[in-house]
Amino acid sequence: MSAVITIVGRPNVGKSTLFNTLTESRDALVADLPGLTRDRQYGEINLGEITATLVDTGGMLGDEGELTELMDEQIMQAVEEADLLLFVVSAKDGLVGDDEKILYRIRPYSKPVWLLANKAESKDPDMALADFYQLGIETLYAISTAHRRGISELKNQLTNFLSENHKQPSTHEDFGPALAVIGRPNVGKSTLVNRLLGENRVLAYDLPGTTRDSIRLPLEWEEDRYTLIDTAGVRRRAKVGEGVEKFSIIKTIDAIKQAQVCLLLIDANENITDQDMHLIGLAVYHAKPVLLVINKWDHLSDDHKQQVKSRLNHKLQAFQWLPRVYTSALHGSGLRHVMELVALLLERANMELTANQLTNVLNEAYKAHQPPLVQGLSSQLKYAHPGGHHPMRIIIHGKRVNKLPDSYKRYLENTFRDAFDLKGIPLVLQFKAGRNPYANKNKNKSDPSRRGKNRR
Repeated sequence: MSAVITIVGRPNVGKSTLFNTLTESRDALVADLPGLTRDRQYGEINLGEITATLVDTGGMLGDEGELTELMDEQIMQAVEEADLLLFVVSAKDGLVGDDEKILYRIRPYSKPVWLLANKAESKDPDMALADFYQLGIETLYAISTAHRRGISELKNQLTNFLSENHKQPSTHEDFGPALAVIGRPNVGKSTLVNRLLGENRVLAYDLPGTTRDSIRLPLEWEEDRYTLIDTAGVRRRAKVGEGVEKFSIIKTIDAIKQAQVCLLLIDANENITDQDMHLIGLAVYHAKPVLLVINKWDHLSDDHKQQVKSRLNHKLQAFQWLPRVYTSALHGSGLRHVMELVALLLERANMELTANQLTNVLNEAYKAHQPPLVQGLSSQLKYAHPGGHHPMRIIIHGKRVNKLPDSYKRYLENTFRDAFDLKGIPLVLQFKAGRNPYANKNKNKSDPSRRGKNRR
């Protein structure tokens, strides 16, 4: 699992600016799950050959000096999951009481803590840090995220720390293609895993692990082999009856990255929630084939089932291309259909398409529906060819392709998906504009200095 670096601190000290600076993005949000992670942002920081997950937490000890129970749980879970804590303070404000309270709360977790005195652009580094030495933190840096002061040195130190203290994830020797079982707490993830493996297999692989580690389990289904990645963890029998499961987005992101197919469980009783939609977005963001497993289906009445399907159709308008299967993991119904669709998704994801096939579909799509004119000129699409798998990539060449509206790109994506039956497979379309071979010649003709040189 990749290293986790968590940013903590009180409000308005520059945590989000630091997050965006280190992830080199203004919109580095990877997961924003209402009710679970609204106070945390997740991004990726690239440090040469080393990558790590960066977590930006909500401001601790807000205006009223207290945290809601939900915010407290989310922030402290991010602290618990971290390999390193970046404790951000304000050099402009100096040491304040809330800073000491935050340090008092995070110290019991025994995590390495680096203090970053932000907003130090107008101060000598030693003066900026003077107030904070009394906290007893060994590693302190004066930085300015707004002016990028000290950021390069910080990145170098992060690289050294991770190289010495955290091994990069090794390539897993899987039993077969990896299937990530993801979803909100209490939707039946562990029950599904137990059913697929068989009860006797669960006991054999119920190994102790940390709360943030996903468990990889070998699965034989008929003649096929798979590796199940259980983000819930296979719980011990004594704990099966316990209430709310702990939900770690770190585990979910990591499992999605490792998977060849994601099984997203949705509780039919609760219909589809905003949290489910964000999990779908996470999987699609990482370009993974997704199978929606609507669980706890058997005991619903016919009217209730119809209502659930209607709401799914309404909420999933942007994801109509994702296949669905209706199951009861508790009773084992629908599991054969789940595994049949998994095999189909793996087959589709590895489908070999030729340039000739793709170009024919592109030409037919262009004839049926041409893109709108931009400043009196139309975009022209010439040919397409495959650009690789996982994710499946299609390269489209033409003129003025940078002017294509998003709606037309979605039209092309849906056309390719329908033509080759790629339901459930994320497609990445790349557009490349052809060069005009006469562009430089025309420029030379209009350039007097060039004309003189040509005469000579």
